[in-house]
Amino acid sequence: MPETSTPVERPPRPRPCPCLSGNPYSECCGRFHRGEALAPTAEALMRSRYAAFAVGEPDYLLATWHPRTRPEALELDADARWLRLEIVRTAQGGPFDTEGVVEFIAYSRSGGATSQQHEVSRFVRLDRRWLYLDAV
Repeated sequence: MPETSTPVERPPRPRPCPCLSGNPYSECCGRFHRGEALAPTAEALMRSRYAAFAVGEPDYLLATWHPRTRPEALELDADARWLRLEIVRTAQGGPFDTEGVVEFIAYSRSGGATSQQHEVSRFVRLDRRWLYLDAV
C-alpha cells in the first residue's frame, strides 16, 4: 500500500502592520496600542496613530492626543478602510527632541470612494511621551 503524505499545517502568517513598516502588527504598532511600549519618535507615534485608525483603536488615539487639543470623544468611521500611509517628511521629533513635525498622506476608501488626507501634524513630548498636538 503506498504511503500517503499528510499536508503540513503552516502557522498562520502574522498580520502585517497597517503603517506599512513591513513588520507584523503585534511587534510594530500593536505593542504601542497594547501599552507595552511608548512610541520613541514623532514619526513612530504618527504611524501608530494611523494604524489605530486602521484597526479601530479610538481609545489609543485619544490617549496620544495632547489634552489641550483633544476632543472629549472620538467616533471612527466604521466604513472607512485605510489603504496606505505615506510619510512625506519629518522635522525634529527624534528621541531627544521635545517637538516634531510629520507631514503625511493617508489614503482610505469609504462608500466606494477613495480619498486622501494630506496633513502636516505637530507633535510634542511631555513626560517622555510623544503626543499629537494639531495640524498646521
